[in-house]
Amino acid sequence: MGINGGFGAVLEGVRASVAALDALVLEDRNLEHPALTASAGDIDVLQRRYELCLERLEVVARLEAQLAAVKARDVTECVRLQQAMTGPDASLQDRTYAEMSVVEEIAGVLTISSAAAGALVDQSRRPCSLPPVLEALSAGAVSWQHARIIADETEELTPEGAMELVAHFFDPDAPNPARGAAPGELVPFRFRAKVRGWRERHHPDSIEKRHAKGVTDRRMEYSPDRDGMAWLSLYLPGDTACAIRNRTTATARGLQSPDEARTLTQLRPDIAASLLLGAGNPAGPIKTPTPKADVLVTVPVFSLLGSTDEPATLDGLGPIPASTARKLVADGAHSFYRVLVDPRDGAPLEIGRTNYRLTETIKQWIRMRDGKCTFPGCTNRTPDNEIDHGTAWEHGGSTGISNLGQLCPKHHHLKHARAWVPDAATQHEPPGWTSPSGRHYKPEHPDREPTHWPPGILPWSNFTAALETAPHTAAPPTATAESDATRPLEDLPNKEVLAEVPAWPELEMEEPDGDNLLDPDDLCATDALWDDFYAKPFMLPPDPQTDWELLLSLT
Repeated sequence: MGINGGFGAVLEGVRASVAALDALVLEDRNLEHPALTASAGDIDVLQRRYELCLERLEVVARLEAQLAAVKARDVTECVRLQQAMTGPDASLQDRTYAEMSVVEEIAGVLTISSAAAGALVDQSRRPCSLPPVLEALSAGAVSWQHARIIADETEELTPEGAMELVAHFFDPDAPNPARGAAPGELVPFRFRAKVRGWRERHHPDSIEKRHAKGVTDRRMEYSPDRDGMAWLSLYLPGDTACAIRNRTTATARGLQSPDEARTLTQLRPDIAASLLLGAGNPAGPIKTPTPKADVLVTVPVFSLLGSTDEPATLDGLGPIPASTARKLVADGAHSFYRVLVDPRDGAPLEIGRTNYRLTETIKQWIRMRDGKCTFPGCTNRTPDNEIDHGTAWEHGGSTGISNLGQLCPKHHHLKHARAWVPDAATQHEPPGWTSPSGRHYKPEHPDREPTHWPPGILPWSNFTAALETAPHTAAPPTATAESDATRPLEDLPNKEVLAEVPAWPELEMEEPDGDNLLDPDDLCATDALWDDFYAKPFMLPPDPQTDWELLLSLT
């Protein structure tokens, strides 16, 4: 790790950032000069100085990351050099004391505690062993917090597993790269959620096994605090903790009234304490019914049927074991709203509407797509979030999914008060945003992955890819015996089975007969039939491929 190698490039980046910061400070200073201000002409001095402040913040953030890379490299290099000076023949005791000594030396130089210095050594080693992370940190593309998240989430992974995780998020040429905003464009909390979600799906140990261990480790922790206060924490299975949160939140909302002085934040712990102590409701018996707080449970369809153990996703928590999701669905838990994932592409169906008013079905669909408030950096996923028209209804905006997004009340008001403009959304992706100063923020993509198919069934993507590459004929399959359709491919007389499948363009759809069918284009936007249509639950679309026997024979 010599100074003339990668370290020299990092220092060059630091110098470039410092030079850019100097230039921005100089321009700001010149704008303060009265003579220049008077001759500025068309320049909006206040607006330009505002933009310069934002640009300086960007440069400072990049410089902080680059300096963090320098610190991480030097911390790791100190430990390596100390080990080299100790020698390979040193005893275990000597090597242990040598590392303790260097940790204490680092603590003294940085004026931090020994424990903090030890944590810094551990956190620095992992990014330095993962070149893509160190390169992104050295370039200022991610912050030290992002690098620490990678260090935390790869701690129990093998070196190969850690590199696979890093490639997913940092290598655009990886087989299945992360979509949407880049790691450095996500606030650390949201980046951790995405990294943890990927880690849970690709961990060498199944989530069922790790969850079982976590259940055995459940506990309650009590920590006194100042001012006569204390913290009480429960380490519980995620679905149980989520249900407790839902119940206290829903009960708190039911208690809110003009006569209730306590905020929602204050009501939650009061209700939880009253329930635990058996003291009844903190404000007396609840007169009004407790509202229901729906939480989305996204379950792959094969996982729900028990054919696979692919993790489900609990809104606000992340991946949960398939067995937990099946239990939630089977027990009809009142606080959870089930969402099935189509096994072919994992995407929900397109839903649009020509009326301004939204049905509950569309609202739940938008919640499922967006996951949280879509405003840059916001992590609010409360049921109080509102569905907003990107282009206002009165300005010609439609009520289709491309013009709808989830916003928390605060950012909903901000959007209408200032020129924050959302992009058009898509079926799979929430909207990005452009700020009043013209900066664009990419949407945070949910980063869904193709669902797992059970053994014995060919994934739809593989089958359609085979159809696209195989020579097609319009002739019907030559198999005359019913058993031939289910025989293994290698046992069929003609192994080019795919060549016998009709090409897609030659499949014709017949119009159904009958005079009782309506053309949707003939219905006005306010017709009551639309309400009945959109009130229906989601249904998986009919499979266009009906030759399941042939499908099974190709596996």
